[in-house]
Amino acid sequence: MRISLVLLVRNEIKGLEALFDRIPFAAADEVFCVDGASTDGSIEFLQKKGIRVYGQEKKGRGEAFRVAFEKASGDAIVFYSPDGNEDPTDIPKFRPLLESGDDLVIANRMSGGGRNEEDAHFFKWRKWANQAFTLLAIWTWGKGKRLADSINGFRAITRKAWQTLSPDGPGYTIEYQTSIRALKKGLRIAEFPTRESSRVEDREGSPSFQTGLAFLKLYFKELIKGKAC
Repeated sequence: MRISLVLLVRNEIKGLEALFDRIPFAAADEVFCVDGASTDGSIEFLQKKGIRVYGQEKKGRGEAFRVAFEKASGDAIVFYSPDGNEDPTDIPKFRPLLESGDDLVIANRMSGGGRNEEDAHFFKWRKWANQAFTLLAIWTWGKGKRLADSINGFRAITRKAWQTLSPDGPGYTIEYQTSIRALKKGLRIAEFPTRESSRVEDREGSPSFQTGLAFLKLYFKELIKGKAC
């Protein structure tokens, strides 16, 4: 199986400088970046390192996923964001699961030895919200199936599964939509524990309230669709 590693970047120069040398590029057969209009030198940094960079005509993480599948030559894509949250040493763990026949592989921050960035906090608002959305998906489409981290973007998807699911979700909903549709279609989903760290650069990720509303909107859209994708 040929595996593509795609770096998802938007103004991540500090993360790239801190993490680039720790990324196990040899774990993939192809590496490139999809960039969301960086202006901080991220593009130039990657090009100097010999990494191909593709831009997006449209904004959003969902569009980045779609561009990745248009440009990749691999049978599966591993998506990695070099912001500090995701442990680059986990990248090689995707291959054996993909090669064993799993369609969607997710790095799990929520259980089984995984660690969420908020686990050291008393109030774990983001973690609890993520778990609630996962439970909604399981109760609706995945009874009897195991899924602990439906929203994490540190994941891999086979090309065949991507074509079957035809995800059209915008922004950060793309991961939740692929998880939901994989449950609907009965695809093979695997998870392995990962330890989420703090971002290299102290800045906000996706806006929590707006992102939560987007997830709810997507959930009801998929509910109305039924088992269709």
